[in-house]
Amino acid sequence: MLNVINGTGYALRKVKLDPFKINADNIIAKAKRKAGFTGSIPKAERGLHKLVQSINKEGCPNPFGALAVKGLLERILYGRYKMEQEMAKNPWIEDQKIEQPVFIIGMPRTGTTILHAILHEDPAHRSPLAWECLLPYPAATPENFRDNAQLHTIEKEFGQLFKLVPDFRRKHYMEADSPQECLGITAFDFNSFQFSAQLYLPSYMDWFSDESDMLGTMRFHKRFLQYLQSGGVKGERWLLKSPVHLRRLPEIFEIYPDARIIMTHRGPADIVSSTASLISSVRTLYSDNEDPNVTGKEQAMLWSKYFDRFIESRKILDREDQIIDLKFEDFVVDQVETIEKIYTRFGWELSDEAVNNFRNFLAENPREKHGKHKYSLDNFGLKEDEVNQQFSKYLEFYNQL
Repeated sequence: MLNVINGTGYALRKVKLDPFKINADNIIAKAKRKAGFTGSIPKAERGLHKLVQSINKEGCPNPFGALAVKGLLERILYGRYKMEQEMAKNPWIEDQKIEQPVFIIGMPRTGTTILHAILHEDPAHRSPLAWECLLPYPAATPENFRDNAQLHTIEKEFGQLFKLVPDFRRKHYMEADSPQECLGITAFDFNSFQFSAQLYLPSYMDWFSDESDMLGTMRFHKRFLQYLQSGGVKGERWLLKSPVHLRRLPEIFEIYPDARIIMTHRGPADIVSSTASLISSVRTLYSDNEDPNVTGKEQAMLWSKYFDRFIESRKILDREDQIIDLKFEDFVVDQVETIEKIYTRFGWELSDEAVNNFRNFLAENPREKHGKHKYSLDNFGLKEDEVNQQFSKYLEFYNQL
């Protein structure tokens, strides 16, 4: 199917026809018609225009990639419109409290995903699930939370993704009902790292990193959590995760003053090579122009920049009693013992049920369950001393832990 779509699409492009061309105004019009939405969301729609401009200028999507991304953008905007309709009809949704949310914000490939998945096994925690962040409307209820049409749709789509990118599951834990990163939430504001995991989008990422309204997007983030729990599925605290939150620490504490931060750490050479490996393999599906060397340099630059910003913000904010630092190496040796440190640090009750759930999850999902993820800086045109130089501030911090 993939070859058929690309073959047909390339043939049509040769004769100046492109049925999969991405146009922001057309996406907006289509999503509004489908949702029956008559208003506008200026900030999100501006973000969509920035994104589409970058896709068309730099992303070089193959026909399949263009078709898939176009469908994704239409779905995201439709979901945002439906959420806004529901919240306009039910103003009480935005009066709900979000207290002491937990943010796992270590750099990518430092164990954040599996830590998120394990902590999610504590009944006290409520995480946004992957299917909720792709098909949030309608909000789940306690009766249909584990079995609904939205979940089954995403299960089928993930199955197709895993077939198209066979090595994906070796590199990243993801299931339709697993906890999702916040980049799936911020995508609804079109201010998200998510899109650059599919295509190389330097101008969009410049805007995202340096110009976008981070505070406005975190305000939407809170509204999204309120929307999800409006169906009645709640926990004692929200459990959230995204390495990209490194660049949003002041905004997190502005919107969630009582937030708790879990920061995971690992050597930068492993961070960059592993991250580049995951992103490069996904981009290969969406574009035939993926260059691993470009991706490697891009990821080294982005994450060193984001961590430098985090260090500066952390010093200014002085919220050390709300932050815990963990080393990836310690987590690999004993996951449950590392998690116990988190509960002790934040004064949470660790129930026997939660510990049993943690151990059962680990037994069912051993490391390298889907094969070993192999990666090297050499695969991305990088040298360890060069990466360490870029991450010099981080290494200084890391060596003091």
